[in-house]
Amino acid sequence: MRLAPLLLAGALTLAGCGKSDTPADAPATEELAVEAPAVEATAVAPTAAMGEQLFKRCVACHTIDKGGSNGIGPNLHGVAGHPVASRADFSYSSAMKAKGGVWDEATLDAYLKQPMMAVPGTRMAFAGVIDDTDRKALILYLEAQSK
Repeated sequence: MRLAPLLLAGALTLAGCGKSDTPADAPATEELAVEAPAVEATAVAPTAAMGEQLFKRCVACHTIDKGGSNGIGPNLHGVAGHPVASRADFSYSSAMKAKGGVWDEATLDAYLKQPMMAVPGTRMAFAGVIDDTDRKALILYLEAQSK
């Protein structure tokens, strides 16, 4: 009969395994609280190299090589910093001819974001580059091709 008290003690010990000394309705303490580590979003700085990759979307209609031919759209070599609709060997829409101004960073940004809103009546059937970083990278690439 000495075995019975030992079995009872063992059973009670096992029954208590995994249980906390803290009542179920007690607030969690800092020791028990586990927070996920903060993940800081890293912003990618736009580069001309990124813009070169993005320009691959444009090659269906545009070329960028110095002295290159026009496609459906004009050759864009040297476009940054030059007057709008200034290539003599390309037939621009009347809306683009009427726009005037220079393709500076702000003008390129507005046009690349929403071409049909920036120049109503443009023949460029492209929805635009929505992402600000992508647009900046594309402008950096166009500016690099203008030097």
